[in-house]
Amino acid sequence: MSTKVIHAIYNDDDVLLHAVAETRAAHHHIEEVYTPFPVHGLDKAMGLAPTRIAIASFLYGLVGLAFATFLMNYVMIEDWPQDIGGKPSFSYIQNMPAFVPIMFELTVFFAAHLMVITFYLRSKLWPFKEAENPDVRTTDDHFLMEVALKGNEEEVIEFFKSTGAVEVKVIDKE
Repeated sequence: MSTKVIHAIYNDDDVLLHAVAETRAAHHHIEEVYTPFPVHGLDKAMGLAPTRIAIASFLYGLVGLAFATFLMNYVMIEDWPQDIGGKPSFSYIQNMPAFVPIMFELTVFFAAHLMVITFYLRSKLWPFKEAENPDVRTTDDHFLMEVALKGNEEEVIEFFKSTGAVEVKVIDKE
């Protein structure tokens, strides 16, 4: 099933921000915006929900802390207790101050690595995936707004030209 989309190309990020606001006000559905660099305020202009990666990071850090606690308790107390520097290995609580750097490092390790994996899975980026960039100019100096085409094609093209688009194309997207 192929659907038609509008590719409106802009050459300035401020013009793009105003065009996104006008497009949302006109109740057109913005599929995606391609930019050569991050545009401050674009996510709010598009009406995107805030990210939940911070919550995921906290939970991943807790997993790392729990794993570090389990691992140190098992290795240093239960499986192979050793008297290191005169510190007896009777309980985990007595030796916990010596384990704080390890707990910190594994917390950061788990949070960082699992966040990267989550980001790649959520963004559907994996090795050998083909790029989905519709216009190569968006990697250099142009901005592209992809909008679902609903209604009269000529009216929608004129609308986007009035928002400051330097080029407007209708594309059959599969």
